[in-house]
Amino acid sequence: MSSEKILATYFGENDPIKPEWKNDEDKGLFWFYDDLHCPNPISPLYFDCNGWWGPTCEYMYRRFGAPIGSEWIAKKIGGYVYTAVVPPKTKPEQTNSLFTYYMTVMPEYAESFYERWRTEYIPEIKGYWEKILNFDFEHSTIPQALIHMEDCLDMQERAFKIHWIINLAQFKASSDFVDYYKEVIGQVDDEVGKINVSTDDRNWDSLRELWNMKEFVKGHPALRKMFEENEKEVIMEKLQETEDGKTFFNMLNDYRKEYGFHALYTHEYIYKTVYEDPTPVLDTIKDYLKSDYNFDDHYETCKREQQEAIDRMFEKIKDPEKVTKMRHYLHLCVQMAPITPDHHFYLDQGVFSHMRLMFLEIGKMFVKEGILDDPEDIFMLGYEDIRCAGVDKNYPAKEIAAKNRAAMAEARKHHPREWYGTATQWQIYEEPYKTLWGYPQKFEAEQEELKTNAEISKTVLKGIPGYPGVYEGTARFITDPKDLDDVKKGEVLVCKMTNPAWVVCFSQIGALVTDTGGALSHPAVVSREFGIPCVVGTRRATQLIKTGDRVRVDGNTGKVEIIS
Repeated sequence: MSSEKILATYFGENDPIKPEWKNDEDKGLFWFYDDLHCPNPISPLYFDCNGWWGPTCEYMYRRFGAPIGSEWIAKKIGGYVYTAVVPPKTKPEQTNSLFTYYMTVMPEYAESFYERWRTEYIPEIKGYWEKILNFDFEHSTIPQALIHMEDCLDMQERAFKIHWIINLAQFKASSDFVDYYKEVIGQVDDEVGKINVSTDDRNWDSLRELWNMKEFVKGHPALRKMFEENEKEVIMEKLQETEDGKTFFNMLNDYRKEYGFHALYTHEYIYKTVYEDPTPVLDTIKDYLKSDYNFDDHYETCKREQQEAIDRMFEKIKDPEKVTKMRHYLHLCVQMAPITPDHHFYLDQGVFSHMRLMFLEIGKMFVKEGILDDPEDIFMLGYEDIRCAGVDKNYPAKEIAAKNRAAMAEARKHHPREWYGTATQWQIYEEPYKTLWGYPQKFEAEQEELKTNAEISKTVLKGIPGYPGVYEGTARFITDPKDLDDVKKGEVLVCKMTNPAWVVCFSQIGALVTDTGGALSHPAVVSREFGIPCVVGTRRATQLIKTGDRVRVDGNTGKVEIIS
C-alpha cells in the first residue's frame, strides 16, 4: 500500500464482477475507468498491444525525469479499461535534483518542440503510415506478414513515445500560462478558455475541405437535389451518373485519402475508418447544406474572440514586467495549442487507423487459410493468439474469437463504476494528468453523495464547466458511432466522451454534455473553438438523459437540468 494519506478504498467486494488483484501493491493503486479514451468494452487485440498506456508512458516519465509518476499501467475489469499511475520511485537523495531537472528542461521543450514536431516528428510519423500499409500482403506468406506485424508494433511504440514527448511539452506550456494568468489576474475565468484555443491545425483543415465540398454541391443544382432527396447510400451509387457527380466523387476520394484515417472511437482497432467507408461524409455534407454552414464565419469568429480575450487580458495587467512575462507564456501556449488536435490526427487517430488496416490484411489471409471466418475476427484474438494461429493449424482461433466477441457483448450490458483500488491524496490531488478525466471533482462529488447518503437527483446533474453559456434544447444521446449521423441542427449532444473524429458535428449542435473529462479534455477544448456551451464530467448524463429529453445546459456553473 502507498504511504500517502488514504482517502477511500474500494476493491469490488460488492460487485458482481470482481477485479483480479495481483498483490497488495496492485490494490494500493487508484484504478480509474478510462472513459476518456476507451468508453466501450475493449477488444483483446488492442488491449494486448498496450493501447496508449504501458511502455511508452514509462518512457515518458523516465525521459523527462518527471516527478509525476513512474509508470502508467492498465487492467481490464468487466471488459473495460482501467488505468493507474504508479507514483514516482525516485531515490530520496535524488528527489530534489530530479525535480530541478524537470523544471529546468520542461521550458526548453515548451519553447522548441512545436518546431521539432512540425519538421521532424510529423515526417517520421507519416513515414510509419506508409511503411505500415505499403506491404505486399497479396504475394506474402503468413510468416512474412507476421514479421511485418512485429515491425508495425515497433513503429506504433515509437510513435507513442513521440506522442508523450509532445503531449507533455504541450501540457507544460498550457499549464504555465494558466498558472501565471491566475497569479496575475487573480482567478482562472472564462477568458482563459477563449485564449487557449488552436486556430491552425488539421481539424480546421478538415472542416474547410468539407465546407468546400458542400459549396461545390450547393453550386450545382442537380447535385444539390440529389443530396436533398436521397440517403447517403443512394447518393454514393448515383455520383458516377453525372459529370458533376464524378467531380464530387473525386473530391470525396481525395478527402478520404487525406483525412479519412480515423474512426469515431479513436483508441481502438475495431471501428471502421472513413478511409474504408467515406459515406458518413455524405451525411455531413447533407447537414451542412441544410444549415448552410459557413466555415469562414465560424473560423473568423473563433480567431476574433481569441484576440479580443487576449486584448482584455492585457488591459488588466499594468506592470510592464508582468506584461513581458505574460507575452512569453502566451506565446508558448498558443504556439503549442495545435498539438492537441494534431497529435490526435497523426497519432491517436492516424497510427491506430493504419494499424487497423494492417491487421485486417492479416485477417484476410487467415480467412483465406480457413483460420478465421471473418477478417474482423482478427481483433477478437490476442497478440499471442495471432502468432500461434498463424503457424499452428490446430490452434482454436475461431473458438477464441467467438468467445471473446460474446464477452464484449456481455460487457456492454453493465455500466462500469468509476474506480477501484485505493484513492490517496497524491493520486487524487497531486498527480496532474487525472484532471483530464475530471478529477478531483468527480471523486469529491461521489464522496459527498456517499457521505450524506443523498438520493441522486434524476433531473439535475452537476459537472465541470467546459465552456460558458446557457442553452436549452433537445437531447441527442449517442452511444454508437453510426448514430452520430442522426445529430440534428441545434440538438444537445449527450455522450460519454468525444474525440477529434466527432468534430464534424460540432458545427451542428447547440451544446455538449459528457460523462467524463475535465477543463482540458477534448470536448471542452473543441467547444471553446466552436463557442458551444459545454459541461463535462457529469458522471451520469448518459444514464439519466434520453434522446428527445428537453435539457438546459449551463456552461457557466456546470449544471445540466432535465426539463421534460
